[in-house]
Amino acid sequence: MPRKPPHMDPADLPEIDNTVKPSVPFRWRLTPSEERDPARVVWALQERIKELNCLYAIAQLAEAGDGPIEDVLEVVVTIIPPSWQYPDITCARITFLDRVYWSPGFRLTAWHQSSPIHLYGEPVGEVTVCYLEEKPAAYEGPFLHEERVLLDAVAERIGAIAMRINAERELQEMNQQLKVERQALQETNTALRTLMARIEEEKREIYRDIRDNVEKVLMPILHELYMTVGRPQRKYVELLRDNLEEITSPFVSRLSGTFHSLTPTEIQICTMIKNGLRTKEIAELRGVSPATINRHRERVRRKLGIINSDVNLATFLSTEMGSEGGT
Repeated sequence: MPRKPPHMDPADLPEIDNTVKPSVPFRWRLTPSEERDPARVVWALQERIKELNCLYAIAQLAEAGDGPIEDVLEVVVTIIPPSWQYPDITCARITFLDRVYWSPGFRLTAWHQSSPIHLYGEPVGEVTVCYLEEKPAAYEGPFLHEERVLLDAVAERIGAIAMRINAERELQEMNQQLKVERQALQETNTALRTLMARIEEEKREIYRDIRDNVEKVLMPILHELYMTVGRPQRKYVELLRDNLEEITSPFVSRLSGTFHSLTPTEIQICTMIKNGLRTKEIAELRGVSPATINRHRERVRRKLGIINSDVNLATFLSTEMGSEGGT
């Protein structure tokens, strides 16, 4: 098959058409006189096929490879030499970050060309192609214009492959970190649920202890006190007994938990009303006037949402708030 003569005059080389911007980096056109020379046409097509094979091989490597960039560069550096005009005396070197990759027999000579590799806009290495022997001058020393374009394209594709691999690695690391954090969150939630269950159990135990102490210790004492004091003082003993019973019942906690705006004084008055004390009795026990207690009752009714209804306050407190199922 015809090949390019080894000592062709650069003036005889095919020209690049610069009048029209090509849509792809490679746009090879022969002059009309050169198109009549079959040997030149065949030679030009052979060179373009080698260049296209180089880019195609790198593209296949980028699509198929899922390993580190080092593995990719070790292969790319061997793909480059066969794609140049004189493959038998061509060698290549790739420097990337702090590592260097050579094709077999690489030696830096005076006949070389380089193209920088960029990663995220920053130079991180270069691709270098060398001829081991002197050859006739062409576009860039002994190198063709198309070889300069090919070298720049190879360097650009190496940078793109490196960015893709870095992005995939970062994505995998982020996914792994998310898995770790999700696992930690699940373990924390499990620990919190266990802790909350333990706290609830301790609260129930405290409630049972208080109830048992009130029923077994305080109530018998109050009963004896009730029997020994005079009739006027028995009302106070009864009130003390009723309040202790309220401590061991859910009425106060349910009332304050449902109606947060009730003040401590209003909750105490509600407890007295629920226990059947009238306004005058509550006023005497608290040392205030009945009018003051009535104002408290009005505010309580407003906060309980029964201000404009005929619902009896004592009945409401006993039925709605006093039962185990009340809210």
